[in-house]
Amino acid sequence: MKQLEVTILGQSYLLACPDGGEAQLQAAVSLVDHEMSTIRDAGKVRARERMAVLAALNLAYQLAERPNARAAERPAAPENTAARSLDDSAISAEDALMVEYLIERIDHSLGDDGRLL
Repeated sequence: MKQLEVTILGQSYLLACPDGGEAQLQAAVSLVDHEMSTIRDAGKVRARERMAVLAALNLAYQLAERPNARAAERPAAPENTAARSLDDSAISAEDALMVEYLIERIDHSLGDDGRLL
């Protein structure tokens, strides 16, 4: 596992990155930086930790919306169907794990700055 130095909202972070995961990590960093910059530029929030929490919540909400959009595109299932597929849930298990993983990584990156949740 290698380490990658990234910048989020003007602050440098050294993050652990699995081999071959550099592009995916950079994409995640870009998303978080964009979300935090948008919150900062709105001018209502000044604390970096609070911006990080709001950005994480916004991104988690966007992830949660994905399965709902896919479900809306499919024909309605019969009402007497007892079991629901994973795609019918509000958020898939894979997305929930990804959100938990990202929060843990952000917590680790914040270090002494404090925990997100």
